[in-house]
Amino acid sequence: MADIVCGIHTIDTAFQRDHFDAAYLMVENGRGAFIDSGTSLSLPRHLETLDKAGLTPADVDWVILTHAHLDHAGGAGALMQVLPNARLAAHPRCAPHMIDPIRLIAGATAVYGAEEIARSYGEIVPVPAARVEVMADGQVIELAGRPLRCVDMPGHARHHLCVWDEASRSWFTGDTFGLSYREFDSPRGHFALPSTTPVQLEPAALHASIDALVARRPQRMFVTHYGEVGGSTAQVERMADDLHRLLDGMLAVARAAHGKPDRHARIVAGLSDLYVAAAIGHGVTLAEDAVRRLLALDVELNTQGLEIWLDRRT
Repeated sequence: MADIVCGIHTIDTAFQRDHFDAAYLMVENGRGAFIDSGTSLSLPRHLETLDKAGLTPADVDWVILTHAHLDHAGGAGALMQVLPNARLAAHPRCAPHMIDPIRLIAGATAVYGAEEIARSYGEIVPVPAARVEVMADGQVIELAGRPLRCVDMPGHARHHLCVWDEASRSWFTGDTFGLSYREFDSPRGHFALPSTTPVQLEPAALHASIDALVARRPQRMFVTHYGEVGGSTAQVERMADDLHRLLDGMLAVARAAHGKPDRHARIVAGLSDLYVAAAIGHGVTLAEDAVRRLLALDVELNTQGLEIWLDRRT
């Protein structure tokens, strides 16, 4: 259920499949903070992890959201209902959606459909405004004396922040540092690819945010999809280089397909081929069809985000 490093527990939220979507519990001097909430369906796993850490719901001081996408924040309202003393920390553009999730639900429904929203995310409930704290860029939260710095990191979404933990020399990156699934680990290290899911991809900002993350010389990254990656500053820097290169490759695929009647299919095929080639180059030993199958959902969502980016440019 949970791996532990530096008081940080990795929670598999069981969204879509095992080892696909993570949230985190940080424990310091008997106090706790959740970083991302998963969906409302993952609430039992959060509470189980809390119990295994020797804490009660009353011992949690914070729920910190990286951004408003439902696999990260859809369960925030349900989680806050069972944490009597917690406050919710969110980006200025994210916080209003937590207080009144109507537009968030409508936007996600337009992308995924009502049936999928109900199946994958469960009930999305509001958080009382009095319990929400808007995080200014660089604002520090204290967890029992452990400083957690919330930094604005746009590119994947305009409502995205990342959390710097000096104690572990780590970032909690949400989707800014891309996706990294354990099935793709190789002797070279962790494989990573960018996330360009709808609807606010801004490539220049994403490149800049990746560079800003690396500038602190972190030893590890805690990504939502999935878990702790890196392990050394050199490995984090190598992953960042891969992300920059793949993002540029994805944009090239999208531009080449723009204006074609079968644009969507061309981008899907181009991204799938790009990722397979990158995985093989990384030393992944999975069969090619297995790589395509495991990344099919991300290919589709990344394609949708790239198409919205293309349309916005024109």
